Amino acid sequence: MQLTSPAFDDGQPIAKLHAYKGEGRNVPPNLTWSGAPQEVQSFALIVDDPDAPRDEPFVHWVAYNIAGGAGSLPTDTITQGVNDFGEKGYGGPMPPEGHGVHHYHFKLYALDADLALRPKLTKSQLLKKIDGHVIATSELVGTYER
Repeated sequence: MQLTSPAFDDGQPIAKLHAYKGEGRNVPPNLTWSGAPQEVQSFALIVDDPDAPRDEPFVHWVAYNIAGGAGSLPTDTITQGVNDFGEKGYGGPMPPEGHGVHHYHFKLYALDADLALRPKLTKSQLLKKIDGHVIATSELVGTYER
């Protein structure tokens, strides 16, 4: 399975348009994927920044209940979790100024079940719910620096 974005190539900078409020317009980048296993029933997505100056990666997006037949992310028909800004939905890059390049890991999970999960799950809650159901993963990394 391969996750891609027309907004940035793997390992390349994410445009300011996608950065968090005040820095950019906080617009989630378009994401597409191909090569998912035939038995996939749903997808989940987690975006985090392991370069954040804290013990755990900073979570920017938790999305799930994405239809198994999807090949792109339709943001209007998915269930949104809570990011580490304390908000539901996407929260774009916003590393501390002068902290260097941060790497934003967009990780897509192909699941063998349609779990119909409730809204506003955190990353850790989602990972517990999908444990044992992940049949494939793909990761795309974008960078951002302030």
